[in-house]
Amino acid sequence: MVKAHGRCNLACTYCYLYAGPDSTWRGRPPAAPADVLDRTATRIAEHAHAHALPDVAVVLHGGEPLLAGADTLARFTSRVRERVPAACTVHATVQTNATLLTEKRLAALSAAGIRVGVSLDGGTAAHNGRRVDHAGHPSWPAAARGVRLLAERFPESYAGVLTVVDPTLDPVETYDSLLALAPPALDLLLPHGNWSAPPPHHGELRHGDWLCAVFDRWWAAGRRETRVRLFEACVALLLGLPASTEALGLAPFDAVVVETDGSVEQVDSLKSAYPGAARTGLDVFRHSFDEALRHPGVAARQAGPAALAAQCRACPLLRVCGGGHYAHRYRAGHGFENPSVYCADLERFIRHVAARLAGTRVTLPASREGGTP
Repeated sequence: MVKAHGRCNLACTYCYLYAGPDSTWRGRPPAAPADVLDRTATRIAEHAHAHALPDVAVVLHGGEPLLAGADTLARFTSRVRERVPAACTVHATVQTNATLLTEKRLAALSAAGIRVGVSLDGGTAAHNGRRVDHAGHPSWPAAARGVRLLAERFPESYAGVLTVVDPTLDPVETYDSLLALAPPALDLLLPHGNWSAPPPHHGELRHGDWLCAVFDRWWAAGRRETRVRLFEACVALLLGLPASTEALGLAPFDAVVVETDGSVEQVDSLKSAYPGAARTGLDVFRHSFDEALRHPGVAARQAGPAALAAQCRACPLLRVCGGGHYAHRYRAGHGFENPSVYCADLERFIRHVAARLAGTRVTLPASREGGTP
């Protein structure tokens, strides 16, 4: 993940990055300077050569990365492709709030082979009421224009929509509103929270119930209206198949962030835990990505069950749940070796999905209460 721009043109009221406990972004340059982007491209290529990688995923992130300019993003992506081995495919995506998407910018991104992922809270103005600009004006009119332009004029560049679950919104209505935006894929994320800073409605199972309601709507469609990565990963894991998602499963997590000053950090979600949680002390000028992989914080996310709490290791849902999102396990004074703050919600969701698969010839883990899923 490459921070092309470290500021945002929105001031979403719930943003964990700019309104959370970590304020390190304030001391970094707003935009990544040319030398940082050049060195980052070299480090990516170096890593691809060293490990003979057939694929590399580059996510152009922020803040709002389009503040850096579509041409800047295109030049950087081109530089990465020029430097990696000929057999290595670079999958480039920009994650944007869609307010700055225009036909000209989308044409530049499309020409550069950069797909576009959009962050929204739903598909209506009411769903996005908390996504406002720095003057308090709603972002929805501009975002709606941008995402519709993307879907209608540049569908081949449309990567999908990322949405944070809001259990106060009607789940099926929210899903259907997002479906109306024709996303090829949908990422549903639980709001960042932990044991020391619990998310709203913690302990009420409202997040789990919300996911179950949307899953039923998705499952009952009888055809794939869109990919929902969380749902597909849960089904695959229950069937004993490999799946890769940060929210479920035990697959090693293999992403790092390059900040606008060239610092190499762990993923931004850790910044919701405490100040400096994502820091590694590394940077692209002095360190390789192999050194980042050896950092204790990154290594902990490669260790599978060994990095989990004893309660998680003893859980019959271990291989599906995987302990949940790493950032959601944090408890002050105890680090990350805890169950997810969403443990009960995840169990509710996983067992619900398992019940939908009950007609298949699959052996599922027994319930903690001794029954079957």
